[in-house]
Amino acid sequence: MKPDDGYIDYIVNPKSGASSSKLTGRQFQEYLVKKGFDVRVSLTASLDNACELATDAAVDYDCAMVVVAGGDGTVREVAHGLEGSDKPLLVVPCGTENLLANEFGFDEKLKTIIRTFEAGYIRPLDLGSANGKCFTSIAGFGFDGQIVKRVSEQRKGHHIDYLDYVWPIWRTFWTYKFGAMKVEVDGEEIFNGRGLVFVGNISRYAMGLQILHHADFGDGLLDVCIYKCASRVHLVKHSVMTILKQHAYGADVIYRQGKNITVSSESARIETEIDGDPGPDLPMEITVIPQAVNVMVPEGAKPAGIRTRIIRAIG
Repeated sequence: MKPDDGYIDYIVNPKSGASSSKLTGRQFQEYLVKKGFDVRVSLTASLDNACELATDAAVDYDCAMVVVAGGDGTVREVAHGLEGSDKPLLVVPCGTENLLANEFGFDEKLKTIIRTFEAGYIRPLDLGSANGKCFTSIAGFGFDGQIVKRVSEQRKGHHIDYLDYVWPIWRTFWTYKFGAMKVEVDGEEIFNGRGLVFVGNISRYAMGLQILHHADFGDGLLDVCIYKCASRVHLVKHSVMTILKQHAYGADVIYRQGKNITVSSESARIETEIDGDPGPDLPMEITVIPQAVNVMVPEGAKPAGIRTRIIRAIG
């Protein structure tokens, strides 16, 4: 990309990120300015506002590309705003987990972002739509959704870190009632019982857990992983097997891929989450939007490891 191709819309969530990630965002902005690019910074006032800013950029002929500096929620809304546009999106990770940026292969280093921008390597990104609400990474149902709900309830608008999840995880572990869910993939019922359900577009979840280890964010499919689970003991067993990357081979785990997924429940209130935020109520209809956004990623990079995730989160 050259400076005369058009301006760069630089969308920033000022509340996202540890001090180090915010510094990286400012340094990349300064790099672009020094290279002669017209960089127009927009600070988000809300997640809806992030989507609005990206939508405006998508239809502006003079805008050449969009950079987003924020966490998973901000990235999700910016991607949603760019859906169907040919303008490339570059993610500067500034949140706690940065699931999508980690999947792309971004580490905590400024030079990786600069190298990615200079190379200009583009890949298509699929999006998921859950009851009409966009997500880029993972939708979780049950235990996972309950944790996210509790984190959201205690959040005061500040940047959250891993410590903010300790009490919600602990409390949910001891109080969660495993409700029954029914899951259909492309019209076929594949599960009806008590358990945990994950539907996603990326291979690695929180702390790098490879729950959806076959997922490819640009293959036009969503991956589904269902843990048959009715007790805390069973949950611990699933957790250990997931850490060991052996969960998908168990008789008590169902793994599928598809384009249309339905999750419903008749017997219990099931909490949901999408990209780390509370999700829509059940029943939930999930569809894939193939090749919805062009994303700029490090060529040949692999998903970031646990070291990168921890360093970025603690600053």
